[in-house]
Amino acid sequence: MNVNFFFEVLIGGLLSGVMYALVAIGFVLIYKASGVFNFAQGAMVFFAALTCVGLIDKFGLSVWLAIPITIVVMVVLGLAIERVVLRPLVNQPEITLFMATIGLAFFIEGLAQLMWGSQVHKLELPIEDVPLQFLLDKFNIIVSQFDVAAAGICALLVTALALLFARTKVGRALRAVADDHQAALAVGIPLQRIWAVLWSVAGMVALVAGLLWGARNGVQFALTFVALKALPVLILGGFTSMPGAIVGGLIIGASEKLAEVYLGPMVGGGIEGWFPYILALLFLLVRPEGLFGEKIIRRI
Repeated sequence: MNVNFFFEVLIGGLLSGVMYALVAIGFVLIYKASGVFNFAQGAMVFFAALTCVGLIDKFGLSVWLAIPITIVVMVVLGLAIERVVLRPLVNQPEITLFMATIGLAFFIEGLAQLMWGSQVHKLELPIEDVPLQFLLDKFNIIVSQFDVAAAGICALLVTALALLFARTKVGRALRAVADDHQAALAVGIPLQRIWAVLWSVAGMVALVAGLLWGARNGVQFALTFVALKALPVLILGGFTSMPGAIVGGLIIGASEKLAEVYLGPMVGGGIEGWFPYILALLFLLVRPEGLFGEKIIRRI
């Protein structure tokens, strides 16, 4: 086995896993604080990327101007979702909220295409998708400069979120709401305002994910399916843990690439698309709460 090639595949998988983790974190933020599995997160990724590229293509804005405008749009979208969709459904069964996010996903997807069109858009970020020359010359390993930069951006975002949760008054309120809604309300924490903040943050996370995935694969409807790849990540890491989302993303990213290269030829290829779900299914049989999830003990 070519050791250099193995590490090339492994590093590429780990870097892709970081981007999967970024999408998964959007799910974790909402689920941890409200117990809602936000099926619309993939649609928010698509909406954010399409809005940004639409501002660039239709209005001739630079990417540095389009991004802050899109941030404002995603914050407004998050606030509108909380106010119009979730607030009227407070104290409803979780399945009701889940079904509401499914309907919301289709609405956001349709709204994005109504506003900006359904054609595929090319998104160019000021990051070149070329091999890192140092690794190529020194170790004969091809690692994309874009993937490394994307992983760095994801790391900065995760660090910022961790500081938000740990060091700010809003972050402490978010943690209190995540631990116990009723207790948080009892001590005067405004639950609806906290949910509005969370949905706004989830919208900004969706924007970063949409820009990175859009620059790699083009801004198109298929971006909504990126959220499906986040499901195995959540199953492995746990639905309530940001560190779990990161670790789960790394495992899924590395395993799918290695499986495609080393197991794919034995089964005719195409294993990369479904291997993460098989891995997640096997993991569910062993540890259904995930690596970082809270173990649930059921009495019989």
